Amino acid sequence: MQPLVHHRGVVIPIDRANVDTDMLLPKQYLKSLDATGFGSFLFDDERWLDPGEIDTPIAQRRPNPDFVLNRPPYDRGSVLLARENFGCGSSREHAVWALRDFGVRVVIAPSYGDIFRDNCFNNGILPIVLAQEQVDRLFGLVRTGVAIEAEIDVAAGTLRVGDATMPFSLEEGRRRNLLQGLDQIGETLQLAAGIRDYEVRRRRAEPWVFRQGRGDAV
Repeated sequence: MQPLVHHRGVVIPIDRANVDTDMLLPKQYLKSLDATGFGSFLFDDERWLDPGEIDTPIAQRRPNPDFVLNRPPYDRGSVLLARENFGCGSSREHAVWALRDFGVRVVIAPSYGDIFRDNCFNNGILPIVLAQEQVDRLFGLVRTGVAIEAEIDVAAGTLRVGDATMPFSLEEGRRRNLLQGLDQIGETLQLAAGIRDYEVRRRRAEPWVFRQGRGDAV
């Protein structure tokens, strides 16, 4: 997983609450289990005028010129700004894969679906929680149609947009994993030596647990 230490990118405004994971990535794309290649299908139902499937060539579909992701400067944005309860609904990790593949590294909202938030951290995306009035202020700044960039310092826990600097809180374990580029598997592998030592000790202390054959416990 790519570490996230400092990030600077154009802010994409999605000015709506309760954006669920089916809106982020519709169900027909869940049949692919590869963790890459979903960026073109982010907000699929609104982003394209023609329906699509995972194997439908993008060149055969007409983009919706009115949708924010199809308009500059937002089509190259990497910081998504949204309203409360972002990422609610089903627990599909594919929705986070689509955000990541589009290029989003940071999401800003007042609140998130719990599983979606966990999936963000496990895929190198930082979900920042800000108060409603702070989010309102940011929407006021980015509605101009001009490229407004946000700067995020993960170690310091600060977000800067223009002259406004806003602190955000982050659990220390989450912060460490983002800075080091660790998902849950990577975090566990840091303990690999200790796990191996435990297995060796247990085999010596309880060898019958590991004996196989003739109906013995495995």
